[in-house]
Amino acid sequence: MSIQDKVIIITGASSGIGEATAKLLANQGGKIVLAARREERLKQIAADITRTGGKVIYKAVDVRKPADNAALVTYAKKQYGRVDVIFLNAGIMPIAPLSALKVDEWDDMIDINIKGVLNGIAAVLPDFIAQKSGHIIATSSVAGLKAYPGGAVYGATKWAVRDLMEVLRMESAQEGTNIRTATLYPAAINTELLGAITDANSAKDFDAIYKQYGITPDRVASVVAFAINQPSDVNVSEFTIGPTTQPW
Repeated sequence: MSIQDKVIIITGASSGIGEATAKLLANQGGKIVLAARREERLKQIAADITRTGGKVIYKAVDVRKPADNAALVTYAKKQYGRVDVIFLNAGIMPIAPLSALKVDEWDDMIDINIKGVLNGIAAVLPDFIAQKSGHIIATSSVAGLKAYPGGAVYGATKWAVRDLMEVLRMESAQEGTNIRTATLYPAAINTELLGAITDANSAKDFDAIYKQYGITPDRVASVVAFAINQPSDVNVSEFTIGPTTQPW
């Protein structure tokens, strides 16, 4: 199934994996809908895509708000007529040991990393069920596959995404709605995520890891394109993506 002319919503599109994916999919003929909180960044990325001949629109969205997610889907349908794919990529990673008691950061991670995904699914699922097609892609993390010191709450949110997406896949198959899913488990990818780490020791440790192993976000973007490009009767549901040199 070709990316050409597919309407693809991308949250967390103002930088990193979201930005790289938007540019790649636009280059392959997708009709891209950029979503994030930073409207100026979205405007700039949209201009970059337009200059190279791509089709793109954008909307400022806070994924924590159900109404924003619903408005995003409505906007995409108004501009392009339908939605074929939603890439739920928005997320934050303020790593810290539990003993640091950064409770506000715990709440933010739950609201963005879990509720943001749920809000996106809730916004698009009625249309996907009605049209009996659609593709929901979500960014989890290698921290959603194994435990890491400092990553208790972050990892918990990403484990939640893992389970949520797998159950969504199973239920869609049972219900005959033909909705495909894909969950991404990135390792050290050089994005803005490290900028959210306020714990000094954690920031130092992760900065060293990413400097040693980190690869560029376009590597993840190519995996998203691969998943979308599969035939409609094929679901490739999980991808662990990391540097060849990273041993864990």
